[in-house]
Amino acid sequence: MFDFLRSEDSKLRRSAAQWLEMAQRIHDFRKDLLTEEQGGGLLAAMAEVKALVRQKAAVPALKPAIERLEGAMRTCGGRLYPTTSLTENVEFFLVAAIVILGLRAYFVQPFKIPTNSMWPSYYGMTSEVFTPGEEPGLLGKAARLVGLGAVNYTMKAPAAGEVMVPVFRSGAPAYTERAGRSLFIFPTLMREYTVMVGGQPVKLTVPADWARSEFGYDDVLEKTLFAGNRNGLMQAAQKANGASQLESSMMEVTSGGRRIEARIYWVPTGRKVRQGEDIVSFDILTGDLLFVDRMSYNFVRPSVGSGFVFKTDNIDHESMKDANGRQISQYYVKRLVGLPGDQLEIREPVLYRNGEPITGSEAFAHNARREGLYRGYFNGSSHLEGGEVLDVPAGSYFAMGDNSSNSADSRVWGFVPEMDVVGRPLFIYYPLTKRWGVAK
Repeated sequence: MFDFLRSEDSKLRRSAAQWLEMAQRIHDFRKDLLTEEQGGGLLAAMAEVKALVRQKAAVPALKPAIERLEGAMRTCGGRLYPTTSLTENVEFFLVAAIVILGLRAYFVQPFKIPTNSMWPSYYGMTSEVFTPGEEPGLLGKAARLVGLGAVNYTMKAPAAGEVMVPVFRSGAPAYTERAGRSLFIFPTLMREYTVMVGGQPVKLTVPADWARSEFGYDDVLEKTLFAGNRNGLMQAAQKANGASQLESSMMEVTSGGRRIEARIYWVPTGRKVRQGEDIVSFDILTGDLLFVDRMSYNFVRPSVGSGFVFKTDNIDHESMKDANGRQISQYYVKRLVGLPGDQLEIREPVLYRNGEPITGSEAFAHNARREGLYRGYFNGSSHLEGGEVLDVPAGSYFAMGDNSSNSADSRVWGFVPEMDVVGRPLFIYYPLTKRWGVAK
Protein backbone atom coordinates (compact mmCIF):
# COMPACT_ATOMS: atom_id res chain seq x y z
CA MET A 1 0.00 0.00 0.00
CA PHE A 2 2.85 2.38 0.86
CA ASP A 3 5.24 1.37 -1.93
CA PHE A 4 5.22 4.95 -3.22
CA LEU A 5 7.14 5.93 -0.07
CA ARG A 6 9.94 3.41 -0.73
CA SER A 7 13.16 4.28 -2.57
CA GLU A 8 14.02 2.55 -5.84
CA ASP A 9 16.83 0.69 -4.05
CA SER A 10 14.41 -0.62 -1.42
CA LYS A 11 11.86 -1.72 -4.04
CA LEU A 12 14.52 -3.64 -5.99
CA ARG A 13 15.78 -5.41 -2.86
CA ARG A 14 12.20 -6.48 -2.14
CA SER A 15 11.91 -7.78 -5.71
CA ALA A 16 15.24 -9.60 -5.29
CA ALA A 17 13.80 -11.55 -2.35
CA GLN A 18 10.99 -12.83 -4.60
CA TRP A 19 13.48 -13.88 -7.27
CA LEU A 20 15.51 -15.74 -4.65
CA GLU A 21 12.39 -17.56 -3.41
CA MET A 22 11.59 -18.77 -6.93
CA ALA A 23 15.24 -19.75 -7.55
CA GLN A 24 15.29 -21.78 -4.33
CA ARG A 25 12.14 -23.58 -5.43
CA ILE A 26 13.76 -24.49 -8.76
CA HIS A 27 16.84 -25.80 -6.96
CA ASP A 28 14.82 -27.86 -4.45
CA PHE A 29 12.55 -29.46 -7.04
CA ARG A 30 15.06 -30.00 -9.87
CA LYS A 31 18.51 -30.40 -8.31
CA ASP A 32 18.65 -34.13 -9.18
CA LEU A 33 17.92 -33.28 -12.85
CA LEU A 34 20.52 -30.52 -13.21
CA THR A 35 24.06 -30.98 -14.44
CA GLU A 36 26.89 -29.99 -12.09
CA GLU A 37 27.51 -26.89 -14.17
CA GLN A 38 23.83 -25.86 -14.13
CA GLY A 39 23.43 -26.46 -10.40
CA GLY A 40 26.63 -24.65 -9.57
CA GLY A 41 25.72 -21.68 -11.77
CA LEU A 42 22.31 -21.35 -10.14
CA LEU A 43 23.72 -21.50 -6.60
CA ALA A 44 26.46 -18.98 -7.46
CA ALA A 45 23.90 -16.53 -8.90
CA MET A 46 21.70 -16.95 -5.80
CA ALA A 47 24.66 -16.35 -3.48
CA GLU A 48 25.62 -13.16 -5.33
CA VAL A 49 22.12 -11.70 -5.05
CA LYS A 50 21.82 -12.68 -1.35
CA ALA A 51 25.11 -10.98 -0.55
CA LEU A 52 24.08 -7.77 -2.30
CA VAL A 53 20.72 -7.75 -0.50
CA ARG A 54 22.47 -8.14 2.88
CA GLN A 55 24.80 -5.29 1.95
CA LYS A 56 21.76 -3.17 0.97
CA ALA A 57 23.30 -2.62 -2.42
CA ALA A 58 21.95 0.08 -4.72
CA VAL A 59 20.24 -0.43 -8.08
CA PRO A 60 23.42 -0.16 -10.25
CA ALA A 61 24.99 -3.19 -8.49
CA LEU A 62 21.86 -5.24 -7.71
CA LYS A 63 20.06 -5.05 -11.05
CA PRO A 64 22.79 -6.86 -13.12
CA ALA A 65 23.03 -9.57 -10.45
CA ILE A 66 19.25 -10.18 -10.63
CA GLU A 67 19.48 -10.39 -14.42
CA ARG A 68 22.26 -13.03 -14.13
CA LEU A 69 20.08 -14.96 -11.63
CA GLU A 70 17.10 -14.81 -14.00
CA GLY A 71 19.28 -16.20 -16.81
CA ALA A 72 20.38 -19.13 -14.61
CA MET A 73 16.74 -19.77 -13.68
CA ARG A 74 15.79 -19.97 -17.37
CA THR A 75 18.56 -22.52 -17.93
CA CYS A 76 17.57 -24.66 -14.95
CA GLY A 77 13.84 -24.02 -14.56
CA GLY A 78 12.30 -26.64 -16.84
CA ARG A 79 8.52 -26.44 -16.47
CA LEU A 80 8.81 -24.41 -13.28
CA TYR A 81 10.34 -21.36 -14.95
CA PRO A 82 9.55 -19.45 -17.00
CA THR A 83 5.90 -20.13 -16.23
CA THR A 84 3.24 -19.86 -18.92
CA SER A 85 -0.05 -18.08 -18.41
CA LEU A 86 -1.75 -21.50 -18.48
CA THR A 87 0.44 -22.74 -15.63
CA GLU A 88 -0.22 -19.61 -13.58
CA ASN A 89 -3.97 -19.89 -14.13
CA VAL A 90 -4.02 -23.57 -13.20
CA GLU A 91 -2.07 -22.88 -10.02
CA PHE A 92 -4.38 -20.00 -9.12
CA PHE A 93 -7.53 -22.08 -9.56
CA LEU A 94 -6.06 -25.04 -7.69
CA VAL A 95 -5.17 -22.86 -4.72
CA ALA A 96 -8.58 -21.17 -4.87
CA ALA A 97 -10.32 -24.57 -4.99
CA ILE A 98 -8.36 -25.81 -1.98
CA VAL A 99 -9.23 -22.68 -0.02
CA ILE A 100 -12.92 -22.91 -0.96
CA LEU A 101 -13.12 -26.62 -0.11
CA GLY A 102 -11.43 -25.93 3.21
CA LEU A 103 -13.87 -23.15 4.04
CA ARG A 104 -16.80 -25.33 3.00
CA ALA A 105 -15.67 -28.31 5.04
CA TYR A 106 -14.82 -26.51 8.28
CA PHE A 107 -16.30 -23.02 8.37
CA VAL A 108 -19.07 -21.90 5.98
CA GLN A 109 -21.07 -24.02 3.53
CA PRO A 110 -23.51 -22.79 0.87
CA PHE A 111 -26.93 -24.46 1.08
CA LYS A 112 -30.11 -24.26 -0.98
CA ILE A 113 -33.51 -24.61 0.69
CA PRO A 114 -35.11 -27.45 -1.33
CA THR A 115 -38.67 -27.50 0.08
CA ASN A 116 -41.12 -25.20 1.83
CA SER A 117 -41.09 -27.00 5.18
CA MET A 118 -39.58 -23.86 6.76
CA TRP A 119 -41.85 -21.40 4.94
CA PRO A 120 -42.34 -18.50 5.52
CA SER A 121 -39.05 -18.15 7.44
CA TYR A 122 -37.11 -19.68 4.54
CA TYR A 123 -38.58 -20.22 1.09
CA GLY A 124 -38.16 -23.29 -1.04
CA MET A 125 -39.13 -23.11 -4.70
CA THR A 126 -42.38 -21.16 -5.16
CA SER A 127 -44.37 -19.99 -8.15
CA GLU A 128 -45.90 -16.77 -9.42
CA VAL A 129 -48.81 -17.16 -11.83
CA PHE A 130 -49.49 -14.57 -14.54
CA THR A 131 -52.88 -13.71 -15.98
CA PRO A 132 -53.03 -13.39 -19.80
CA GLY A 133 -51.35 -10.19 -20.95
CA GLU A 134 -49.52 -9.58 -17.66
CA GLU A 135 -46.41 -11.65 -18.36
CA PRO A 136 -43.19 -9.64 -18.06
CA GLY A 137 -41.38 -8.75 -21.27
CA LEU A 138 -37.94 -9.91 -22.28
CA LEU A 139 -36.13 -7.37 -20.09
CA GLY A 140 -38.47 -8.09 -17.20
CA LYS A 141 -37.81 -11.81 -17.47
CA ALA A 142 -34.06 -11.19 -17.57
CA ALA A 143 -34.27 -8.99 -14.45
CA ARG A 144 -36.36 -11.57 -12.61
CA LEU A 145 -33.93 -14.33 -13.60
CA VAL A 146 -30.96 -12.38 -12.22
CA GLY A 147 -32.62 -11.03 -9.08
CA LEU A 148 -35.02 -13.82 -8.14
CA GLY A 149 -33.76 -16.88 -10.00
CA ALA A 150 -37.16 -16.90 -11.75
CA VAL A 151 -37.60 -19.21 -14.76
CA ASN A 152 -40.72 -18.86 -16.90
CA TYR A 153 -42.88 -21.82 -17.95
CA THR A 154 -45.72 -21.43 -20.43
CA MET A 155 -48.14 -23.94 -21.99
CA LYS A 156 -49.74 -22.71 -25.22
CA ALA A 157 -52.84 -24.21 -26.77
CA PRO A 158 -52.03 -26.16 -29.98
CA ALA A 159 -55.68 -25.94 -31.00
CA ALA A 160 -58.95 -24.38 -29.91
CA GLY A 161 -61.05 -26.26 -27.39
CA GLU A 162 -61.60 -27.14 -23.74
CA VAL A 163 -58.60 -27.88 -21.53
CA MET A 164 -58.62 -31.46 -20.24
CA VAL A 165 -56.41 -32.53 -17.33
CA PRO A 166 -55.41 -36.16 -16.75
CA VAL A 167 -55.59 -37.36 -13.13
CA PHE A 168 -54.80 -40.56 -11.30
CA ARG A 169 -57.57 -42.45 -9.52
CA SER A 170 -56.71 -40.43 -6.39
CA GLY A 171 -57.59 -37.20 -8.21
CA ALA A 172 -53.98 -35.95 -8.31
CA PRO A 173 -52.69 -34.68 -11.69
CA ALA A 174 -51.02 -37.49 -13.65
CA TYR A 175 -47.28 -37.24 -14.23
CA THR A 176 -44.18 -39.23 -15.02
CA GLU A 177 -40.72 -38.68 -13.56
CA ARG A 178 -37.35 -38.72 -15.25
CA ALA A 179 -33.79 -37.67 -14.61
CA GLY A 180 -32.80 -34.15 -15.65
CA ARG A 181 -30.35 -31.37 -14.88
CA SER A 182 -30.64 -28.13 -12.98
CA LEU A 183 -28.91 -25.17 -14.69
CA PHE A 184 -27.86 -27.72 -17.36
CA ILE A 185 -25.24 -29.05 -14.90
CA PHE A 186 -26.53 -30.54 -11.66
CA PRO A 187 -28.46 -33.85 -11.75
CA THR A 188 -32.02 -33.53 -10.50
CA LEU A 189 -35.40 -35.22 -10.78
CA MET A 190 -37.96 -33.76 -13.18
CA ARG A 191 -41.69 -34.29 -13.60
CA GLU A 192 -43.53 -34.21 -16.90
CA TYR A 193 -47.21 -33.22 -16.93
CA THR A 194 -49.67 -33.26 -19.83
CA VAL A 195 -52.92 -31.47 -20.65
CA MET A 196 -55.10 -31.96 -23.72
CA VAL A 197 -56.70 -29.27 -25.90
CA GLY A 198 -58.71 -30.13 -29.01
CA GLY A 199 -57.43 -33.69 -28.89
CA GLN A 200 -53.78 -32.54 -28.95
CA PRO A 201 -51.44 -33.00 -25.96
CA VAL A 202 -49.29 -30.24 -24.43
CA LYS A 203 -46.42 -31.29 -22.17
CA LEU A 204 -44.67 -29.41 -19.39
CA THR A 205 -41.46 -30.48 -17.63
CA VAL A 206 -40.69 -28.97 -14.23
CA PRO A 207 -38.44 -29.75 -11.22
CA ALA A 208 -39.95 -32.52 -9.11
CA ASP A 209 -39.11 -30.73 -5.82
CA TRP A 210 -41.22 -27.79 -6.92
CA ALA A 211 -44.03 -29.96 -8.31
CA ARG A 212 -44.41 -31.77 -4.98
CA SER A 213 -44.61 -28.57 -2.95
CA GLU A 214 -47.77 -26.80 -1.87
CA PHE A 215 -46.85 -24.03 -4.34
CA GLY A 216 -46.34 -26.53 -7.14
CA TYR A 217 -48.22 -27.74 -10.22
CA ASP A 218 -51.50 -28.40 -8.39
CA ASP A 219 -51.48 -24.84 -7.07
CA VAL A 220 -50.82 -23.41 -10.55
CA LEU A 221 -53.71 -25.39 -12.06
CA GLU A 222 -56.07 -24.28 -9.32
CA LYS A 223 -55.16 -20.62 -9.76
CA THR A 224 -55.40 -20.65 -13.56
CA LEU A 225 -58.11 -23.20 -14.39
CA PHE A 226 -60.29 -23.19 -11.27
CA ALA A 227 -60.36 -19.54 -10.15
CA GLY A 228 -58.20 -20.16 -7.10
CA ASN A 229 -60.34 -22.98 -5.69
CA ARG A 230 -57.82 -25.21 -3.90
CA ASN A 231 -60.05 -28.24 -4.39
CA GLY A 232 -61.15 -27.28 -7.88
CA LEU A 233 -59.53 -30.17 -9.74
CA MET A 234 -60.82 -32.77 -7.29
CA GLN A 235 -64.33 -31.30 -7.38
CA ALA A 236 -64.32 -31.20 -11.18
CA ALA A 237 -63.31 -34.87 -11.28
CA GLN A 238 -66.05 -35.82 -8.81
CA LYS A 239 -68.69 -33.77 -10.65
CA ALA A 240 -67.80 -35.20 -14.05
CA ASN A 241 -67.70 -38.72 -12.68
CA GLY A 242 -71.10 -38.23 -11.08
CA ALA A 243 -72.67 -37.08 -14.33
CA SER A 244 -71.12 -39.68 -16.59
CA GLN A 245 -68.18 -42.03 -16.71
CA LEU A 246 -64.93 -40.11 -17.25
CA GLU A 247 -62.95 -40.97 -20.34
CA SER A 248 -59.88 -42.93 -19.27
CA SER A 249 -56.75 -44.45 -20.77
CA MET A 250 -53.62 -46.30 -19.73
CA MET A 251 -50.41 -44.35 -19.30
CA GLU A 252 -46.88 -45.55 -18.58
CA VAL A 253 -45.55 -43.55 -15.65
CA THR A 254 -42.31 -43.53 -13.71
CA SER A 255 -42.34 -42.64 -10.04
CA GLY A 256 -39.80 -43.38 -7.33
CA GLY A 257 -37.60 -45.07 -9.91
CA ARG A 258 -40.31 -47.60 -10.88
CA ARG A 259 -42.10 -47.80 -14.24
CA ILE A 260 -45.73 -48.87 -14.11
CA GLU A 261 -48.87 -48.80 -16.22
CA ALA A 262 -51.47 -46.59 -14.58
CA ARG A 263 -55.03 -45.73 -15.53
CA ILE A 264 -55.64 -42.02 -15.89
CA TYR A 265 -58.92 -40.12 -16.15
CA TRP A 266 -59.42 -37.05 -18.33
CA VAL A 267 -61.15 -34.28 -16.37
CA PRO A 268 -62.86 -31.41 -18.24
CA THR A 269 -61.95 -28.09 -16.63
CA GLY A 270 -64.58 -25.91 -18.28
CA ARG A 271 -61.80 -23.57 -19.48
CA LYS A 272 -61.91 -23.02 -23.25
CA VAL A 273 -58.97 -21.50 -25.09
CA ARG A 274 -58.15 -20.37 -28.59
CA GLN A 275 -55.27 -21.74 -30.62
CA GLY A 276 -51.99 -20.10 -29.56
CA GLU A 277 -53.47 -18.78 -26.31
CA ASP A 278 -51.66 -19.37 -23.02
CA ILE A 279 -53.13 -22.23 -21.02
CA VAL A 280 -50.90 -21.41 -18.06
CA SER A 281 -47.96 -19.03 -17.68
CA PHE A 282 -45.96 -18.85 -14.49
CA ASP A 283 -42.48 -18.37 -13.02
CA ILE A 284 -40.74 -20.82 -10.72
CA LEU A 285 -38.68 -18.85 -8.20
CA THR A 286 -35.58 -20.43 -6.73
CA GLY A 287 -35.45 -21.48 -3.10
CA ASP A 288 -33.44 -19.40 -0.65
CA LEU A 289 -29.67 -19.81 -0.91
CA LEU A 290 -27.87 -19.35 2.37
CA PHE A 291 -24.55 -19.83 4.10
CA VAL A 292 -24.40 -22.36 6.92
CA ASP A 293 -22.09 -21.84 9.90
CA ARG A 294 -20.33 -25.20 10.36
CA MET A 295 -17.98 -24.00 13.09
CA SER A 296 -20.08 -22.87 16.06
CA TYR A 297 -21.61 -26.21 17.02
CA ASN A 298 -18.13 -27.67 17.47
CA PHE A 299 -17.76 -25.44 20.52
CA VAL A 300 -21.27 -24.58 21.76
CA ARG A 301 -24.43 -26.62 22.10
CA PRO A 302 -27.24 -25.91 19.63
CA SER A 303 -29.95 -23.75 21.21
CA VAL A 304 -33.69 -24.21 20.98
CA GLY A 305 -35.17 -21.90 18.35
CA SER A 306 -32.14 -21.71 16.11
CA GLY A 307 -32.12 -22.88 12.52
CA PHE A 308 -30.75 -26.40 12.44
CA VAL A 309 -28.91 -28.06 9.55
CA PHE A 310 -28.17 -31.79 9.78
CA LYS A 311 -27.43 -34.87 7.69
CA THR A 312 -29.87 -37.76 7.24
CA ASP A 313 -27.19 -40.48 7.24
CA ASN A 314 -28.26 -42.13 10.51
CA ILE A 315 -32.01 -41.41 10.70
CA ASP A 316 -33.57 -44.87 10.51
CA HIS A 317 -36.95 -44.45 8.85
CA GLU A 318 -38.52 -45.68 5.62
CA SER A 319 -38.84 -42.10 4.34
CA MET A 320 -35.04 -41.85 4.55
CA LYS A 321 -34.58 -44.78 2.14
CA ASP A 322 -34.49 -44.66 -1.65
CA ALA A 323 -36.47 -46.94 -3.98
CA ASN A 324 -33.86 -49.67 -3.48
CA GLY A 325 -33.94 -49.46 0.30
CA ARG A 326 -30.62 -47.65 0.61
CA GLN A 327 -30.16 -44.90 3.19
CA ILE A 328 -30.26 -41.46 1.60
CA SER A 329 -27.58 -38.93 2.49
CA GLN A 330 -28.87 -35.37 2.29
CA TYR A 331 -28.73 -32.12 4.20
CA TYR A 332 -31.97 -30.97 5.86
CA VAL A 333 -32.79 -27.66 7.50
CA LYS A 334 -35.45 -27.39 10.21
CA ARG A 335 -35.81 -25.49 13.49
CA LEU A 336 -34.48 -27.04 16.67
CA VAL A 337 -37.33 -27.46 19.18
CA GLY A 338 -36.10 -30.14 21.59
CA LEU A 339 -32.82 -30.87 23.39
CA PRO A 340 -31.89 -34.10 25.20
CA GLY A 341 -34.11 -34.44 28.29
CA ASP A 342 -36.83 -32.09 27.04
CA GLN A 343 -40.53 -32.97 27.07
CA LEU A 344 -42.54 -31.82 24.05
CA GLU A 345 -46.27 -31.59 23.41
CA ILE A 346 -48.46 -29.96 20.78
CA ARG A 347 -51.78 -28.46 21.76
CA GLU A 348 -52.71 -27.06 18.38
CA PRO A 349 -51.65 -24.48 17.40
CA VAL A 350 -49.11 -24.15 20.25
CA LEU A 351 -45.94 -26.20 20.76
CA TYR A 352 -45.10 -26.79 24.45
CA ARG A 353 -41.62 -27.49 25.81
CA ASN A 354 -41.32 -28.74 29.37
CA GLY A 355 -44.89 -27.72 30.12
CA GLU A 356 -44.62 -24.13 28.84
CA PRO A 357 -45.23 -22.56 25.40
CA ILE A 358 -41.92 -22.84 23.61
CA THR A 359 -39.70 -19.76 23.33
CA GLY A 360 -36.43 -18.95 21.62
CA SER A 361 -37.57 -17.82 18.16
CA GLU A 362 -40.02 -15.32 16.69
CA ALA A 363 -41.39 -18.17 14.56
CA PHE A 364 -42.65 -19.93 17.72
CA ALA A 365 -44.73 -16.91 18.74
CA HIS A 366 -46.00 -16.30 15.19
CA ASN A 367 -47.15 -19.91 14.88
CA ALA A 368 -48.75 -19.95 18.33
CA ARG A 369 -50.85 -16.90 17.37
CA ARG A 370 -51.19 -17.94 13.70
CA GLU A 371 -49.92 -14.54 12.64
CA GLY A 372 -49.45 -13.61 9.01
CA LEU A 373 -48.41 -16.60 6.92
CA TYR A 374 -47.70 -18.80 9.96
CA ARG A 375 -50.38 -21.48 10.38
CA GLY A 376 -49.59 -22.93 13.80
CA TYR A 377 -48.24 -26.30 14.94
CA PHE A 378 -49.97 -29.60 14.25
CA ASN A 379 -49.56 -33.09 15.63
CA GLY A 380 -47.70 -35.57 13.46
CA SER A 381 -48.35 -39.12 12.29
CA SER A 382 -45.80 -41.11 14.33
CA HIS A 383 -44.34 -38.87 17.02
CA LEU A 384 -46.17 -36.15 18.93
CA GLU A 385 -49.63 -37.49 18.19
CA GLY A 386 -52.56 -35.69 19.76
CA GLY A 387 -52.24 -35.45 23.55
CA GLU A 388 -48.88 -37.25 23.64
CA VAL A 389 -45.96 -35.92 25.67
CA LEU A 390 -42.65 -36.91 24.08
CA ASP A 391 -39.31 -37.27 25.88
CA VAL A 392 -36.19 -36.42 23.87
CA PRO A 393 -33.53 -39.06 24.64
CA ALA A 394 -29.85 -38.41 25.35
CA GLY A 395 -27.65 -37.78 22.32
CA SER A 396 -30.64 -36.73 20.18
CA TYR A 397 -32.47 -33.61 19.01
CA PHE A 398 -36.04 -32.95 17.88
CA ALA A 399 -36.44 -30.78 14.78
CA MET A 400 -39.58 -29.31 13.19
CA GLY A 401 -40.43 -27.13 10.23
CA ASP A 402 -42.03 -23.72 10.73
CA ASN A 403 -44.58 -24.76 8.09
CA SER A 404 -45.88 -27.48 10.38
CA SER A 405 -48.79 -28.58 8.20
CA ASN A 406 -46.46 -29.26 5.25
CA SER A 407 -43.28 -30.46 6.90
CA ALA A 408 -41.88 -33.98 7.14
CA ASP A 409 -39.79 -33.64 10.29
CA SER A 410 -39.07 -35.36 13.60
CA ARG A 411 -42.81 -35.92 14.08
CA VAL A 412 -42.57 -38.35 11.15
CA TRP A 413 -39.05 -39.81 11.07
CA GLY A 414 -37.94 -39.33 14.66
CA PHE A 415 -34.87 -37.90 16.32
CA VAL A 416 -31.73 -36.35 14.84
CA PRO A 417 -28.58 -38.06 16.19
CA GLU A 418 -26.11 -35.63 17.73
CA MET A 419 -23.34 -36.91 15.41
CA ASP A 420 -25.25 -35.69 12.33
CA VAL A 421 -25.56 -32.03 13.35
CA VAL A 422 -23.89 -29.79 10.74
CA GLY A 423 -24.53 -26.18 11.74
CA ARG A 424 -26.94 -23.28 11.66
CA PRO A 425 -28.16 -20.96 8.88
CA LEU A 426 -26.07 -17.81 8.86
CA PHE A 427 -27.01 -15.53 5.97
CA ILE A 428 -29.49 -15.62 3.07
CA TYR A 429 -27.46 -14.34 0.10
CA TYR A 430 -29.95 -15.06 -2.72
CA PRO A 431 -32.52 -14.27 -4.08
CA LEU A 432 -32.55 -10.51 -3.69
CA THR A 433 -35.77 -10.18 -1.73
CA LYS A 434 -36.72 -8.74 1.65
CA ARG A 435 -35.47 -12.01 3.19
CA TRP A 436 -31.89 -11.19 2.07
CA GLY A 437 -29.65 -10.84 5.08
CA VAL A 438 -29.05 -12.53 8.42
CA ALA A 439 -31.01 -15.78 8.68
CA LYS A 440 -33.77 -15.90 11.31
